[in-house]
Amino acid sequence: MIQALPKLATAATTDKVSTDKAKLKTAAQQFEAVFLRQMIGTMRQASLGDGMFDSEATQQFQDMADSKTADAMSQKGVLHLADLLEKQLGATVAKQAGAPAAAATAIAKPDITSLATAKVATGAPS
Repeated sequence: MIQALPKLATAATTDKVSTDKAKLKTAAQQFEAVFLRQMIGTMRQASLGDGMFDSEATQQFQDMADSKTADAMSQKGVLHLADLLEKQLGATVAKQAGAPAAAATAIAKPDITSLATAKVATGAPS
C-alpha cells in the first residue's frame, strides 16, 4: 500500500502539471492580448488629428475592432510574448508540482540513516 504512494503522487503531479501548464498558456495568451490592445489603443490615440468621421460611435467601433485584432494577434503569437511568459513561468509550475511527489516518495521510503542519527542524538533506545 505504501509502495503505491509514489506512483499515485507521480500520476497526480503529472495531471496537475499538464492542467497548470494549460492554464499558464491561456493566461499568457490573454496577457499578450491585453498588452496588444493597450499598444494598439495608444497608437490610435497618437494619430495626428480628428478625421472627418470621428464620433463616439466610430471610436467605439474602432475599440471593438482593435480588441478583436489584438485577440487574433495573440492567438497567432505575433509578438511571441506568450511563449516567453510560458517558458519563464513554466519552470516554476513544474517545481511547485514536483514537491508533493517528493514528499510522497519520502513517506514511502524513509531515510533510515537520518532516523538512526536522530535516535543517537536524542539518546532514544534502538
